[in-house]
This record gives sequence, structure tokens and C-alpha cells, in this order.
Amino acid sequence: MRYLDEMKVELIAIGASILASGGGGDPHIGRIMAINAIRKYGPIPLYSVEELDPQDLLVSTGMIGSPTIMMEKIPNGNESTIACRLMEKRLNRKINAIYPIEAGGINSLLPLATACQLGLPVADVDGMGRAFPEFHMTTFHLDDIDASPFAIVDEKFNQVVIQSKDSHKTEKFARSITVQMGGAAIFAAYPLSPAQAQQSGILGTLSLMQMIGEQVEQARRDKTSIVDTLVSLLYGQVLFRGRINRLDQRSDDGFTRGSVSFEGVDSCEGKSYRVQFQNEFLLAECAERMLCCTPDLIILLDEDTGTPLLSERLRYGIRTVAIGIPAHAKWRTPRGIAIAGPQYFGYASDFKPLESLNAAEKER
Repeated sequence: MRYLDEMKVELIAIGASILASGGGGDPHIGRIMAINAIRKYGPIPLYSVEELDPQDLLVSTGMIGSPTIMMEKIPNGNESTIACRLMEKRLNRKINAIYPIEAGGINSLLPLATACQLGLPVADVDGMGRAFPEFHMTTFHLDDIDASPFAIVDEKFNQVVIQSKDSHKTEKFARSITVQMGGAAIFAAYPLSPAQAQQSGILGTLSLMQMIGEQVEQARRDKTSIVDTLVSLLYGQVLFRGRINRLDQRSDDGFTRGSVSFEGVDSCEGKSYRVQFQNEFLLAECAERMLCCTPDLIILLDEDTGTPLLSERLRYGIRTVAIGIPAHAKWRTPRGIAIAGPQYFGYASDFKPLESLNAAEKER
């Protein structure tokens, strides 16, 4: 066990904004909530899954809905504790630890604030290893672990608990309810045992995000390249450098959807690029040629500041570096690709690993 203080939360927020792949909600909101909770209640215990009691109950909490709406529809700070109490009432059990459902944005940081408020530890595990737009897109669902009961609470304390036959159906019901709640709300879901988390989760995610934050901050102090740091640390590849020249962005069915286009700069001058998104960046192309696609990660950085760009904060004229990162091996299985690959989102392309796409480009 170790403790998360304000500085560690700051570092985790950096890592969360990078692994979010453009989604996951604004980490700034979650960072403030977690830091305020630590100032009030003290540092947060962080346990590895192996350190938990075999009888413990783990529950995830976070935001569901459109990140664009969440920028204006700020949580009041009590929704997640109410959602957790609903979960306990439904299961007739006390929650023993909180964990983030994904690695990204507010959904890596809100669980820290919730755990702190409830006096609980955080488990160092998640269900995605990145951020995805839909709640059945978890490594738990790959092993047929249900997201239900799925408790949803909005800022007016409207409350709904969903019990469904599988996580995909739960996602559909939860998304519809979230739209009726104004497009964004807070959830508690995916109750697990430590054995299930060990078998089906992605371990050490919060530690990884903290390490990413440390490496990025070191690069800033040393005035070295943040892009090179991330490419080396995460086995990534630079996809292109460009300037945003067109943006199609909308809130639709509880998601931030659209595409962003770039005119190439530097070595990419004269080329055109496009990235499509549904909360997260899902497909990067150059003249219809695929550069990277989900479930691999597409990360857009503001080249001037090294700051990761969220899909809801894209703006014309930003000079951008696009980086591709290989997804966790669980997502590159046939079932992982069926659940979170490009064809699930309606793209015609088959999934091709980032490495193979890059190798093909080098042969040109």
C-alpha cells in the first residue's frame, strides 16, 4: 500500500489526459475534486489488487455522457457517493474499495475523490487501459462480467439503478437515461471481487499514469521533447504533424462525435489528415489511408505546449502532433476487436495493428 497526496494526483492527471485518447472527460474537474477531498480528508490509500482481502467488494465510479456537456454541467460533488450507496443497498454489501473504470480524464480522478470522501482505498486496476466511449468496452466484458447493477445519479440527485442481462444492454439503457438527465451524469457500476479484478482487469493503471506524469514533468524541466518522451515510454509512433483547419463537432446521443482535419506541417507539409472521434479519437487517416485505429490509441498533443487535446477542446489553428500507441494485448484479441475495433463504430476498415501500418508506410 502507498498513499496518493496532492502531488501524486497532479501527476496522475497528466497521465490520465494522455491515455484518455481525447476522451474520458476533462481531467481538470476531477483533479480539483480529488485535491479538495485530500485537503479535507487526507491522502488516499492505493492498494494493488493482490493486497486486497479476497472477500472485498470493488466498485467503479465516474462520469457517463458527453464530455462537451460536462464542461458546463459540472458535478456538485455528491453524486458519486449517492451512487455508491445505491450500489450497496442493491447488493446488500459494503463497498471495500473504489477503482477507475478507464484510464482517462475525469474518470481516472473522480474515483479518487469518491474514495477519499467515503474513507475507502483505491484499487490500482481499471477495465480499459485507456478510455473508450461505451461502458461495455471493458476487459471485464471480454470475460462476460456484467456491469450491472449500474447506478446513475445526476446533479439534481435523480437516481436510476439498471439491472440488465449483459454489459452491452446495460450501456444502451444507461446511455438513454443519461440523455434524459441532460447528457451527463455520474455512475457506480461493475462490482467485482479482487479475483475477478486480477483475472480480467488491467493492473497497475494508476501507477502507470503517475509514471507518465513524472516523465512528462521531467521532460518539461529538462526542456526536452515531450513527444519523444511519450513515444519512448509507451512504444508509440508519431503519425503526423499538422494544423487544425476544419472541425465537425456535435453532442449526439450522449457522446461528443465528429471529425477534425489537419493540413500537414514540417515534414508532413502538403498532406491532409483526418481524425474521427466518438468522445475518444478512433481513426486517423491520410488521404483515406489508415494511420492508426481503435483499439490502438490516438493521442493529439498541442505541439506548442505538449498538452493533450480532448475532443471537446479542439479548436481551429492548433498546431498538433498525432501519436499512435499500441493497445493492451487484451484488446487485440478477436473478441476485443469485435467489441472496440473500427467496424463496431461503423468504419469500413478492418483493424490493423499500429506497427503493421507503420511498416507498410516505411516500404512506400
